[in-house]
Amino acid sequence: MYNVWVEEVADLGKVPGPEIFWMARFGEWLPLKIHVLLIVGEGRTILVNTGPPLDYLEHMNSVWREELGDQAHMTVQPSQHIETVLSRHGISCEQVDTIIVTPLQAYADGNIDKFPNAQICLSRTGWIDLCAPQFFDPRRHMAIPDRLLQYLMFRAWPERRVRLLKDEDNIAPGIRTIWVGTHHRSSLAVMVPTARGLVAFSDIVFYYENIENNHPLGIQESMEECRIAYQMLREKADIIVSPYDPSTMTRFPQGVISVATE
Repeated sequence: MYNVWVEEVADLGKVPGPEIFWMARFGEWLPLKIHVLLIVGEGRTILVNTGPPLDYLEHMNSVWREELGDQAHMTVQPSQHIETVLSRHGISCEQVDTIIVTPLQAYADGNIDKFPNAQICLSRTGWIDLCAPQFFDPRRHMAIPDRLLQYLMFRAWPERRVRLLKDEDNIAPGIRTIWVGTHHRSSLAVMVPTARGLVAFSDIVFYYENIENNHPLGIQESMEECRIAYQMLREKADIIVSPYDPSTMTRFPQGVISVATE
């Protein structure tokens, strides 16, 4: 069994309601946060996502301002820096042995270069879409900034620390990833066994109402994938954690999802 915490690492401001809820909440602006998942146990220290790159925040915000307006504006407080977040658990970046990224977006992969000993796990399907897309994507830099793409290709890859995941794969004993698509070609569900049951963390759940009310995600690439993935999560997971819902830290006070007591 593993101990699991969720931590807030950024405030994304507000986005239009239909971005979260398919064809609904028009005229509303809804808040989003950015969260990461920390998994400790069985001799492993695993981090799902790393938070946004501080040196790229202004550029990301300029893109969102142009697309959505001033309300979509990401901020990161000093207490939300990934090193500070981990230090509250007595963990250094050097102690993290595995990073799982979902989705392949700058707010999730923005600090992968701070973990020199970690294997970096990415969806193979998502990696192919990034490097060999069927259609040109002018926003590739929002998936991974040039500096971090160079780090993956010319630093982590030669060190054999980049792992491209199959659509269903095993990360550690009991911990699995399942490709779910929907949001991005790189979107995964990370499934973790805990004392409280099976925990699922996936970027296809923006708000808990998406999964609880079966209301499809607004910013999606496939309605079919969304329906299939939501059904799978409801059937398999005992606890579902949203990386974006502002109520996540309320649902899990002090970020505790499951901590086994001896």
